[in-house]
Amino acid sequence: MKTAKNVFWNAREKRVRAGWRLLIQLILFLLIVVGMAILANTFGSGPVMATTGSLIYLVGGLGLAWLMARFIDHRPFADFGFHWNRTWWLDLGFGSALGAFLMTAVFLSMKAAGWVSVTRTATTNSGLPFGWAFLLKVVVYVAIGVNEELTFRGYQLKNLSEGLTGKRIGPRVAIVLAFLISSAAFSLGHITNAGATVLSTLNLLVAGLSLGLPYMLTGELAISVGLHITWNLFEATVYGFPVSGSSPTTHLFSSQQTGPVVWTGGAFGPEAGLLSMCWTLVGVGLTVLWIRCRRERLGLHTPLVTYMSRSRSDL
Repeated sequence: MKTAKNVFWNAREKRVRAGWRLLIQLILFLLIVVGMAILANTFGSGPVMATTGSLIYLVGGLGLAWLMARFIDHRPFADFGFHWNRTWWLDLGFGSALGAFLMTAVFLSMKAAGWVSVTRTATTNSGLPFGWAFLLKVVVYVAIGVNEELTFRGYQLKNLSEGLTGKRIGPRVAIVLAFLISSAAFSLGHITNAGATVLSTLNLLVAGLSLGLPYMLTGELAISVGLHITWNLFEATVYGFPVSGSSPTTHLFSSQQTGPVVWTGGAFGPEAGLLSMCWTLVGVGLTVLWIRCRRERLGLHTPLVTYMSRSRSDL
């Protein structure tokens, strides 16, 4: 009986074991996703409904993480990468600028190669003035960026790192393994998207690694969240590219791609092209340089594997 209990319960930490924490979080997150799909099918996907749904999705994702932190993980919510100090906000600004820069670089590279042309500007089929439609898309991509980073990096990488650390696996190896597993989960999470290919899946694995790297090195989600938000925003709403197989309906520039699909990504969007992978690797280099300059050190954030038991009154 005691052995069976040990499978589920960590007596030393006085909480559910990491594998079960991850399973509970995944099931509840999937329920939120399914609920959002049902909501969209019931009430439609107009711009106001899409924005409302995104806000519900954001609140649901943050609420789930807070509940997991308090009642299952027994840790402060901030341990998932949200220590909102001055450094955190500076990192968020860098990540946001980096995402905008990288997608602009992808666009300009295609244009220089003659693989893309702009046919129209300030286009939307939402029935709203372009400025309002653009602003609503910002809300949508903020919700997606925050929730996906919190799910795949903040929660999964943290708990995987703790769960993998043991007698045979040291803290550094555990963090790296968790980094690879969470990035693979992020990539596979897009495998059913329209137009997905082997290259798009590989590219999204690299993208997942680039998004997980700042968290692995700093323990904070600021750079990852900023990069994720503006990468998607500039990809779809500024330059009019498809995002993981989904064609945008509001965009500053209407871009028509004509180049080789292996480089441009075709109907799936730049994320399925080699050009995107090249610039993503540039982004990795810039991220490492930023962290090295800002923190005057570069190394794995080993506190990711450390669990400090706290009473519920401290949470």
